[in-house]
Amino acid sequence: MTTSFADALADVLAFTPEAFTALGANLKPEWFLEALAAVENGEDKGEMRRRKLPVDRALWLTIGMGLFRDRSIQEVVEHLDLSLPRPGPRAGVAPSAISQARERLGAAPVQHLFELTGERWARATAEKDRWHGLSLWGLDGSCLRIADTPENEAAFGRPGSWRSTAGYPQVRLVGLMALRSHALAGMSVGGYHESEMTLVKPLWTKVPNASLTIVDRGFLSWGPCISSSPAARTVTG
Repeated sequence: MTTSFADALADVLAFTPEAFTALGANLKPEWFLEALAAVENGEDKGEMRRRKLPVDRALWLTIGMGLFRDRSIQEVVEHLDLSLPRPGPRAGVAPSAISQARERLGAAPVQHLFELTGERWARATAEKDRWHGLSLWGLDGSCLRIADTPENEAAFGRPGSWRSTAGYPQVRLVGLMALRSHALAGMSVGGYHESEMTLVKPLWTKVPNASLTIVDRGFLSWGPCISSSPAARTVTG
């Protein structure tokens, strides 16, 4: 019997390598190949085999970091047995090698894999539980605090007030979610001072036909909803 994504995700919270492998059964190999093809630095296969933590395992590490946020990155690597064995007395992988592996991986493969899995998983769950023949979706925005670094502040900005500024920079995001499963089908991320109406534009095309999408009252522009997906319906609330 095939394990569903929801079951696999529930099991993986046990933080065992076996459960993590079961989650991998829901990730098609071609998705990983597509994502790894986006590695900007481009490692050859011979170089990848000589590393203890090649980019394909660094991509798995990124997934593990997202699931096991209460664990250190080093612990995730060791517990999920992500490093390749090498001859000699030195076992495991050095913390510096982990950060170097993540830098070699870059952001593009992670973003690509998110977009692939999000769209497929969210659409699949939305198709299973329609309401009056319509798949159900929600679209809304939020802000998240990020690390207080000069680079993050320059890239994303931070809230201000008449007295001072907030303690942390923030990113603004807008997400499209399958309402029944809460699976994200897409996300648009920008700086704190960017408008949700600007960030939402690339998500309108992801709203499927024969669907009902509930949006926040802040999304007052009706035109993009109608023109991008004429067979969909959008309701503000």
